[in-house]
Amino acid sequence: MKKVIFIILGMMVMLTVILGVAFSRDKAVASVNGNDISEDELYDLLVTQYGNSALDLLITNEIIELESEKQNVSVSAEEINEEVQVLMDSYGGEENFNMVLESSGVSLDSLKSDIKTYLLTEKLMAPQIEITEEEMQTYFEENKDMFAQAEQVEASHILVEDEATAQEVKEKLDSGEDFAALAQEYSTDTANAEAGGDLGFFGRGEMAEAFEEAAFSLEVNQVSDPVETEHGFHIIKVTDKQEAKEANFEESKEEIEQTLFDEEVSAQYSTWLESLKGDYEIETFLK
Repeated sequence: MKKVIFIILGMMVMLTVILGVAFSRDKAVASVNGNDISEDELYDLLVTQYGNSALDLLITNEIIELESEKQNVSVSAEEINEEVQVLMDSYGGEENFNMVLESSGVSLDSLKSDIKTYLLTEKLMAPQIEITEEEMQTYFEENKDMFAQAEQVEASHILVEDEATAQEVKEKLDSGEDFAALAQEYSTDTANAEAGGDLGFFGRGEMAEAFEEAAFSLEVNQVSDPVETEHGFHIIKVTDKQEAKEANFEESKEEIEQTLFDEEVSAQYSTWLESLKGDYEIETFLK
C-alpha cells in the first residue's frame, strides 16, 4: 500500500504544479541572460510530459467515487487513520513520516484523500476476489520461515560518548531516576532520544555484537552496566521479550489472506478499471 500511495502522491504533486500555472500564464517563471521562460512554455512542457497521466488519475478517482456512491460503499475516518498509522510506523514514526510528506510537497489531508480512494477501490473489488483455504495453506507452506517468530527483545538505550558519562548515568539510574528522562537529557542517539531511547523489538544479528549480547542476557526491566561499541557507550534497559516460536498456520491465516488479497487486487486492477470505465461516459478535452 505504501508504494501505491506514494506513486499517487507523486502524481498529485505534478498535477498541482500543472494546475498552478494553468490559470496564470502571462508572466515569466525564469530568465536566462534576460531571455524569459514563460509560464506558457512551462505549462506546455508539463502537460506534454505529465498531462495525460494526471488527467487519467483524476478520471479514475471520479469513477471510483461515483461507483462507491452507486454501490453504497464507504470508508470511515477510523479506517483512514488506521492506514495513516501503518504508513507512519513503516517510516519509523511521526517525525520521519512528516519529513517524507513535506519533501513530497503533499499535505496530510491530500494523503488521507488518496488513502480513501485506495480503500474504496479495495472494497469495490472485494466481491470478485476469492481466497481459498487451499491457496492460503499453499502460501503458508511455501513461506513458512516468514511466519516463524525468532527470539526478540524490546529495549531502550542511552548512548553517550565516554565511559565516565556512562557511569554517571548508571549511578543516576541506580538511585531511582527515570530512564526515559535521562535518555532525553544525555543520549546522543538523536533518532530515539526524545522517545526515551526506545529501540522497539529486534532480533539477533540486527545490533552491534556487544550491544546484542548484553541485551539478550538481561531480564525484563533490568538495566545493563555501560556497554562499549563502535558508536560509544550504551546503557541498555530491556522492556519486553518474545520467545522464539515455530510458524503456525492458524495464527498466520489472517495475514496470509490479506497478502493474497492485496496480490489479487494488484493483478486484477487494470482489467477491473477498464471494465468499470465502460459504464461511464468519459470525454477528455486536453490538447
